[in-house]
Amino acid sequence: MKINMEINDMTTQTLKNWHKVKLGDVAEIESGGTPSSTKSEYWNGGDIRWATLPDLENKYLFDTQRKITPLGLKNSSAKLLPINSVIFSSRATIGEVAITKVETSTNQGSKNFICDPKKVDYEFLYYLLKSKVEEINNLASGATYKEINKTVFSSVEVEIPNIPVQKQIAQTLAVYDDLIYNNNRRVQILEQLAQAIYIEWFVNFHFPDHEKVKMTDSGTDFGKIPQEWEVTKVGDIAEFMNGYAFKPRHLGISGLPVIKIPELRSGILSKTPRNSGESIPKKYFIKNGDILFSWSATLLVNIWNSGEGLLNQHLFKVTPKADYLYSFIFYFLANQIEKYRSHAVGATMQHLRRDVVINANVLLPNKDLLIKFENIASDILKERSILIIENQNLRQTRDLLLPKLVTGEIEVSSI
Repeated sequence: MKINMEINDMTTQTLKNWHKVKLGDVAEIESGGTPSSTKSEYWNGGDIRWATLPDLENKYLFDTQRKITPLGLKNSSAKLLPINSVIFSSRATIGEVAITKVETSTNQGSKNFICDPKKVDYEFLYYLLKSKVEEINNLASGATYKEINKTVFSSVEVEIPNIPVQKQIAQTLAVYDDLIYNNNRRVQILEQLAQAIYIEWFVNFHFPDHEKVKMTDSGTDFGKIPQEWEVTKVGDIAEFMNGYAFKPRHLGISGLPVIKIPELRSGILSKTPRNSGESIPKKYFIKNGDILFSWSATLLVNIWNSGEGLLNQHLFKVTPKADYLYSFIFYFLANQIEKYRSHAVGATMQHLRRDVVINANVLLPNKDLLIKFENIASDILKERSILIIENQNLRQTRDLLLPKLVTGEIEVSSI
């Protein structure tokens, strides 16, 4: 069924149907918890989903990177949340929001909303919380890491309409998120295709055109490798430059966006801080096509597609030492992320040391095969970039509508 949506100026009469509530009055708010890391029985073989910040990058949460055991759940302050709970990251990085589509628990870095369906629609609450991130962030406190506690969160006052209007607003905004989700799925399929080629050629040694190659002993942990290939250091084929250490006084609301981990995941956000760039060395400027690698808190590698920006200190800019190495390096790093996680250090916020990356061995194929891979992978990466840019435009439109719809500034009529 096709739905036509009309967005109109909100009338005074309609606004009268909105009412003020406290968040704690429309949802049960639960904090998360972390089982002791020294107790292997709390983790090993666990099948209970345990959400942390990296798991909140999409609207819906279907799985988590880490799992805990029933014993771990029982012996911690973590609680099992029902489906359609709303998770809000409330510590250090404040404002990542997701809806659970499976039962899950979370760490203590989240406040979790179990909605009363008679008072608030969980989809509407998801969008409402996203619109209130800046306001909520201003309520946070803490010397080392800012955090908002449960009591403060419960007392936050908001204006909401009745349930049918809430659902109507959520459905309108969900149109954009559905398009974004479908594009993301296409991006994932493209990435899986390129990853599959990478694995076949450079891990399994199954080459294009059924090429036959002789193998030789590398004298390293790689064992036998194709002739004309070599074992070298990652730092010999790419440069890893750390970003600029921006201070709060350097940041504002105008100028170039400062690219941090959230931007690396999702592109430019409404809350992205900015800097004029006038006093920043040119080497810290980034452009579309740059390979960026986050080494702090969340380890991931991505290709930047949101225009000119400035690189934050928690990211590396990865520059291949030859054009034909571009796709190989990107997919090599993508395939090393899980391994890098095991080398991350730090008690409060884990990070990966630069020397661990650049001094690691890499099996480098011959130039002809690298060029063949670049010709195939570059086309895939171009299509990937088109979809990512389209998603950024969809997000911008959605984010313009979001605060106006959830505050009653404009209304939506579905026909």
